Amino acid sequence: MKQYIKVDGWNIIEEGFVPHYNKISESIFSLGNGRMGQRANFEETYSGETLQGNYVAGVYYPDKTRVGWWKNGYPEYFAKVLNAANWIGIGLRIDGEVLDLHTAQVNDFRRVLNMQEGYLQRSFTATLASGKQVRVTATRFCSIVQDETGAIRYSITPVNFSGALEVTSSIDGDIKNQDANYDEKFWEEVSATVQHTSAFITMKTKKTGFQVCTGMQFNIHQEGKPLPLQVTPVQREKYVGLVTTVQVNEGQETIIYKYAANLSSENHAIAALANNCELAVNKAAVKGFEVMLQEQAAAWAMKWKESDIIIEGDPAAQQGIRFNIFQLNQTYTGEDARLNIGPKGFTGEKYGGSTYWDTEAYCIPFYLATAEPQVARNLLVYRYKQLGKAIENAAKLGFNNGAALYPMVTMNGEECHNEWEITFEEIHRNAAIAFAIYNYIRYTGDAAYLAEYGAEVLIGIARFWAQRVNWSEARSQYVMLGVTGPNEYENNVNNNWYTNTMATWCLQYATEALEHVKATAADRYEAIIRQTAFDASQELEKWQHVIDNMYYPVDEQQGVFLQQDGYMDKEQILVKDLDPAQRPLNQKWSWDRILRSCYIKQADVLQGLYFLEDRYDMDTLRRNFDFYEPRTVHESSLSPCVHAILAAKLGDEKRAHEFYLRTSRLDLDDYNNDTEDGLHITSMAGTWMSVVEGFAGMRVRDGQLQFTPFLPGKWQSFAFNIRFRGRILKVKVNQQGVNIENDSTKDITVLVYGEAIEVPAGKTVTTKQGNLVN
Repeated sequence: MKQYIKVDGWNIIEEGFVPHYNKISESIFSLGNGRMGQRANFEETYSGETLQGNYVAGVYYPDKTRVGWWKNGYPEYFAKVLNAANWIGIGLRIDGEVLDLHTAQVNDFRRVLNMQEGYLQRSFTATLASGKQVRVTATRFCSIVQDETGAIRYSITPVNFSGALEVTSSIDGDIKNQDANYDEKFWEEVSATVQHTSAFITMKTKKTGFQVCTGMQFNIHQEGKPLPLQVTPVQREKYVGLVTTVQVNEGQETIIYKYAANLSSENHAIAALANNCELAVNKAAVKGFEVMLQEQAAAWAMKWKESDIIIEGDPAAQQGIRFNIFQLNQTYTGEDARLNIGPKGFTGEKYGGSTYWDTEAYCIPFYLATAEPQVARNLLVYRYKQLGKAIENAAKLGFNNGAALYPMVTMNGEECHNEWEITFEEIHRNAAIAFAIYNYIRYTGDAAYLAEYGAEVLIGIARFWAQRVNWSEARSQYVMLGVTGPNEYENNVNNNWYTNTMATWCLQYATEALEHVKATAADRYEAIIRQTAFDASQELEKWQHVIDNMYYPVDEQQGVFLQQDGYMDKEQILVKDLDPAQRPLNQKWSWDRILRSCYIKQADVLQGLYFLEDRYDMDTLRRNFDFYEPRTVHESSLSPCVHAILAAKLGDEKRAHEFYLRTSRLDLDDYNNDTEDGLHITSMAGTWMSVVEGFAGMRVRDGQLQFTPFLPGKWQSFAFNIRFRGRILKVKVNQQGVNIENDSTKDITVLVYGEAIEVPAGKTVTTKQGNLVN
């Protein structure tokens, strides 16, 4: 664990330049706006260790799968969001010497991510080999107002000399993904133009044919005025640059302004792409940096009004939650139903930027409560539109009759993961899709979604489960063989409790959903039956037989649900008894050793108890939590939040707070030694859940909002906003009680500590120990 980030409520601060941490910081200080994202690479030349990263939403490449042993059913490719043209480049030569922080002596280095206003600022003093010193302050942002553009203000001041400053403003399209399976470059140049202070380059992806035009315009100011520039164009394959030289004087500030845009053929006609890019760049340049920055601050103020969580008394916890919310809002806006949320967002290449089950299991609750219902609905519609591909995926593995297996990893609905235990066995992802539909309807009350989209998806998923089980003559029950549960430190196991449990839950929910559609939208029900060739009597009978006769492994002696058959055959050494030098296991142990151990990567049985907690009493929850948590190494980013929520429900304040800090500061403190690959964006939604579902105890039952809050010991208070069925509620929990403000025009009744509390429109109600006191 690294703790070099300074604790601050609204800022992420790094003081002092440690090259060994640079790739970590490049991830932490990343910027994005839902359309594009940029790692915190330096504008100027840097010859040290770095992961260049600039990403454009929706643009991907089917990188040929690389495996040691091909198996039938493997996907042909691993789709990857591409590292696109580098638009931030500002190369500097001072009297012929390159400014490079890898070779210069660096002092007073400071990097600040201003989360309140949405910009990154970096400052330092560099001493070159000649002894010349310069002081630099660079500020940049990806605009969330003009969301295909970014802007940079780069200030450089000579400290002990006067001389010639050569500036090269560039766009470099000769980019390679670090994770390319065969070191292939994925881009081809289509066209490039260079004007006086502007340049544009259009690149095209191989195979998929996406086109992205990246453009820039720059100017240089001294003493508050723009300088007339003599510019020399530089143009080579996949690269455009503009070079100019200006005189700089000791103590005099020179400011370089750079405006850029990334426009994709996903959003613009190819014939208009270059022209629209030029218009976007010109629009940004005409506004100017300061106006764009003011717009950025105002737009972020609105986002924070909707989604901020305020924690008093625990600065590290406050910084952690805001960092997570900030990155979530940078990654996905919900405005485009074609887009989804990659586990690393726009901050790195690991996981290919593809869609995983993380979206449905972890992100849906955040967007349900902090955005208009259409945002979460779009995430569900994304899966509906890929139902045909899910049916194709299942058919490739031998399933039929419209059975649907949603992919573990996808861009377009087709499975593109290249590990057999994931592709073939981690089938529990199907259940997350179904649960997200349930969760959406439970929260919004939009049951009409079932008739419109949901029922067809649920039929496909239920058909898969009904075929994936088999009847065991030995047990006289249905079993599920050869699976990988959420705990990926177990492969090819039989009867994973979570998978078996969620399979029958899916069958039951699909049955109920069809009954609802039949009763409320008979015409649509008949259309669905025809479209899916659904044999209601035969298929429903089979589903019910599976529900009634599924086998669930249990350990009677421990009184717990057994993670899978044979789990207790493993040597039961608890995590606390492991040598800390052996952690993380996935970086220190062989895979064989991990698979033979009892250690759990992330919540597995406990994931099921989190989803279906209403089925189980507190004693059952506690026994399973106390058994499995000590065996969990939390080497998945998705693990701590589930444990925090369950610990909070059980009243285990110490562990709830511990897990909350771990999930909220997972990347800031580099808990798992993997932040350099990119941030864990989807698990950041779990951080929000840890507060709202954990410490605030928020649940929706029978259409009613409920809270059972408690304060962690260090916290003086915490507060958050949520949307619920047309209302906006501001909830604050402190040592005196719970304040709920209804900032809407509709009354609402909520349960607080089990007591019904009426909160009139526009009013604030305070409760204490469940009693109305004001």
